[in-house]
Amino acid sequence: MSDQLSVTGIECYGYHGVFEHERREGQVFVVDLTLGLDTAPAAASDDLRHTVDYGSLVAAVKAAVEADPVDLIETLAQRIADVCLRERRVEWARVTVHKPDAPIEAPFGDVTLTITRSRPT
Repeated sequence: MSDQLSVTGIECYGYHGVFEHERREGQVFVVDLTLGLDTAPAAASDDLRHTVDYGSLVAAVKAAVEADPVDLIETLAQRIADVCLRERRVEWARVTVHKPDAPIEAPFGDVTLTITRSRPT
């Protein structure tokens, strides 16, 4: 059983979507992360080098969202999970991508996709 570190509400601006206006105008995407890792080494040493530097990770996730456009939030969520799993201490990552301004012709609160990915064994 691993410990869990969460960072929620990461706001990014991207140009993702299947419609031309989404790619032209862009929109806000919000990302929530939950990472599985062993925090015991960091707790014992009180040293940032023994855990995930979530400040740097959030910057990398934000850069990934703001990079090359993709059609689907499924593709975007996988890109973000891949960024998280590059951090050697992360055992698994749960990524939720929110697309609050999705082009839906009805009142709605949010569109989200959540995926969980583990480090390949």
